[in-house]
Amino acid sequence: PPGMNMSNLSLVADCANGAASHLTPLVTKRLGLNCIFLNENPTGKNINRNCGSLHPEGMAQEVLEQGADLGVALDGDGDRAIFSTGKGQIMDGDGILWVAARFLKSQGILPGNHVVGTVMTNYGLELALKKEDIQLVRTPVGDKYVLKEMLRMGASLGGEPSGHIIFSNLSTTGDGLLSLLMILRIMVDSGQSLEDLLGEPKLFPQVIQNVKVDIQPPLESVASIQQALIRSEEKLRDQGRILVRYSGTEPLLRIMVEATEEKMAHEVSHELV
Repeated sequence: PPGMNMSNLSLVADCANGAASHLTPLVTKRLGLNCIFLNENPTGKNINRNCGSLHPEGMAQEVLEQGADLGVALDGDGDRAIFSTGKGQIMDGDGILWVAARFLKSQGILPGNHVVGTVMTNYGLELALKKEDIQLVRTPVGDKYVLKEMLRMGASLGGEPSGHIIFSNLSTTGDGLLSLLMILRIMVDSGQSLEDLLGEPKLFPQVIQNVKVDIQPPLESVASIQQALIRSEEKLRDQGRILVRYSGTEPLLRIMVEATEEKMAHEVSHELV
């Protein structure tokens, strides 16, 4: 909004040597931000190479070393963003949904108090949003499915853990710089740091393993798999979640287990594998 002063904030921005490399400095300068740039010199061959949202740890370390207020790592085509708090805690797309959903609700622009995620959205986020009287609606993996459901429901917020977030009242396309602008606005509007807005980690430990397969029969038709799933779900009860699905691009069966305790997630995952 006009008149919002961001000159007292410092930012580390990893541009992934990609599409946002020239735009990010223009945006941050216009906002008056104190900004340190990483990987902002694309050659056409160094896009995403050990940098950007696929490797946000370098950005988070720079935030700590520079004493910056926050950091952002964009991806090569600029549609995703992963953040770091001033304390170096990495915040993925689930964290963005958590921070943004409560802000949009407080502003009266979260229609139906609904947020759209995917089957990969962390169960801990779903429970945390529920305590805020916000319902998480899940779709298959893919931003096109998220957008389709958002448009169907009239939702204003949706996204994926990868950092692909859609603010449909502003744009129907994921945009890492737009996500950055929203996070900055929330920080300035609330007067809170990003670590305060994020709060204590609410996400469940998540274990993902892949099993190579030669054929892909419907999982419900394989009795031994169904029996294993029943046993695992009984072990987890309401303390976690299991997702088993075939990859859409590789001959793999993907097994994801979330649980309140990391040890339990590993145990259940190992049994299923």
